[in-house]
Formats: sequence, structure tokens, C-alpha cells
Amino acid sequence: MDRGDFLVSLTAGGLAGVSVDLILFPLDTVKTRLQSPQGFKKAGGFRGIYAGVPSAAVGSFPNAAAFFVTYEYTKALLHTGGSPYLSPITHMLAASFGEVVACLIRVPSEVVKQRAQVSPSSSTLRILSNTLYEEGILGLYRGYKSTVLREDFWSWKQGHVVDSWQSAVCGAFAGGFAAAVTTPLDVAKTRIMLAKTGSRTASGDVLSALHGVWKAEGISGLFAGIVPRMSAISLGGFIFLGMYDKIRRLLL
Repeated sequence: MDRGDFLVSLTAGGLAGVSVDLILFPLDTVKTRLQSPQGFKKAGGFRGIYAGVPSAAVGSFPNAAAFFVTYEYTKALLHTGGSPYLSPITHMLAASFGEVVACLIRVPSEVVKQRAQVSPSSSTLRILSNTLYEEGILGLYRGYKSTVLREDFWSWKQGHVVDSWQSAVCGAFAGGFAAAVTTPLDVAKTRIMLAKTGSRTASGDVLSALHGVWKAEGISGLFAGIVPRMSAISLGGFIFLGMYDKIRRLLL
């Protein structure tokens, strides 16, 4: 990838990510509160629907930019000009590497955002300060494994097609399907990030978190928030991939 492609991917990915996160933030808040251990109403219900938005806004551009820069670079690195049947594998591997890198930025932002979403009376800055004071920098990376696992499953569904509108439509359908399938992982991630410091769930064990939800709430608990999650990711996939592809083409 040359300097021009790098800057284009950085800008297009960042702008697309910011747009999606801010436009669909209310749906994300509803989803988080449905998945929270204290329940939707106690977590805030429909009040303070934009609680935690500063964290999302700050982390959105570098997170999306990091994903697409890594994605494009890895895709270029793996491209050998061989059989077109290998192209989907190249896209999947590139997207997976992109998510691993992007989550280094996404997870701290997500931890602060989700805690603010279920505590609308607390400011984002206060939640960040409390997390650092009680858990240190590692507290901001609680749920990293579950987030990477969830995002990798989602990233395997995406790839580029010919036109911007095709990217958008494919992103919407792929995102909706992946959102439904990975909802239990998203629930586990939410529970791990919101768990009290020192608790078993806070250790970050994904299987343990899933087992705890299954034991206490059954199948409905594992798929809590599936409707707003599917709605947000379907719309997000449409906006994100369509806008990224369009901006990238314009800049090139």
C-alpha cells in the first residue's frame, strides 16, 4: 500500500465510522441496557439515551481508521494475483487482522461507553477516572478477548464489491445476519465490561460469562438486545461500507 492509499483508507474509514456510531448511538444504548445484568429499566430505560456518546465520538475515528488501514494493507500484502477463488479467504484474513488492531482502540472506548450507558447520571470523564483508579489501564481492556471474537465473526461477512451501493446493501445483509449469530458473544462482552471489579465475570472468561447468563436467564438472556443490535448493525453496515467505498472512490 502506497502513501496515497494509506491516507485515503485512513480518512474514508474514519469518517464512515464516526457517521455510523453517532447516527445509531441510541439503538446501541437500548441494546446495552437490555443486556445489562440489572435490567433495562434500572439501567436507565429510555432516559439519557446519549449517555456515553463522548467516548464513542473520541474512539470512533481512530478505531475505524485503524481497521481499514490494517484491512487494506493486509489485503494488499496477501494478494498474489492467483486464483479468484482465494479472494474471499484473503478478505476474511485481512478483516480479522483489522479487527485485532482496531480493538486496541475500540475496547477502552467501549468499556467507558457501556458503563456510561447504564449509569446515565455519571459523566464519561468520571467513569474513565474511576476505572483507571480502581483497575488501572488493564481495566480499560476488560472484554478484549470477547470483543475480538465477536468482531472477527462479523468481519468474515464483509468484503468489497463493484459499486458503492452494492457495498452498502451487502454490508446491511451481512451485518444483520452476523449480528443475530454473534448476539450471545455480545451479551458476554457486555456482562464482562459491566461486571463488578473482582467478580468471576470480570475475569474476562467468555465461556464462564455465557454459562452464567444461560443458567440465570436461559436462551432469552443469551439473545437479549437482538432486535436493536440487528437493526443497528444492518443500518450500520449499509452506511459504513457504502460511505467508506464512496469516500474512498472520491478521494482516489
